[in-house]
Amino acid sequence: MLTISQLFIYPVKSLGGISLPSAQLTDRGFKYDRRWMLVDENNRFLSQREFPVMALLQTVISEKGIVVVDKRNVSINCLIPFTVETDKIIKVQVWDDECDAVIVSETLNTWFTQALGISCKLVFMPDDSMRKVDDRYAANNEITSFSDGYPLLMIGQSSLDDLNGRLKEKLSIDRFRPNIVFTGGIPYEEDTMAEFEINGITLYGVKQCARCVVTTIEQSNAAKGKEPLKTLAAYRQLNNKIYFGQNVLYKTTGVINTGDAVIIKETKQALF
Repeated sequence: MLTISQLFIYPVKSLGGISLPSAQLTDRGFKYDRRWMLVDENNRFLSQREFPVMALLQTVISEKGIVVVDKRNVSINCLIPFTVETDKIIKVQVWDDECDAVIVSETLNTWFTQALGISCKLVFMPDDSMRKVDDRYAANNEITSFSDGYPLLMIGQSSLDDLNGRLKEKLSIDRFRPNIVFTGGIPYEEDTMAEFEINGITLYGVKQCARCVVTTIEQSNAAKGKEPLKTLAAYRQLNNKIYFGQNVLYKTTGVINTGDAVIIKETKQALF
């Protein structure tokens, strides 16, 4: 039996994530997931790929908004309110996509610029900003937030266990920034899930996830290494891309909880 074991959201793209017992599935992913993002002076997204220091800013949900705490000194923190303080709409870039976003506040722009040592602005994706997923994999013009490309990423705990069995030092799941983790089954079973159901919600595994250098950054201290990409390249590489995890779309919204069963309806051929 496959069972949901962990759920995660990452309110501000590329900052520390939050583990939840249950998560509300919205039209563009889990509630609050990557609805905020930091952009540079050209309004292009910032990520740990270029700025590993972003891993040191941890997010926490509060009644008034998202609290961001600097792991280097927890007395340094800020509050991102659920309601933006400006009406300034700008075009922002996430990879090849361009979409509308609202600048949250000038005060927060200053806070993040100082905390990261990078000139940046904090933006929010309003409900009327529609960023579509890749047409090649979409089934019904699905949209996503400021994620790299899809509203959900799912990884099996068995897959991580198999990888850790090949590594000298075990890694935690936060290296891979999933939304959904499940237990049970065989390693990399998520690769073959074409259609499945969780708590009455129909979901689709549409594309195996190509991984980048963010997986080599230790999330607790922002230190960079060569693993797990070095090891994964030996058995999970195809056309110069390394795959780990499955990008997921879905038919309806709802709530997903830890402990929910994952019921496979249809399988597909995996890349490996």
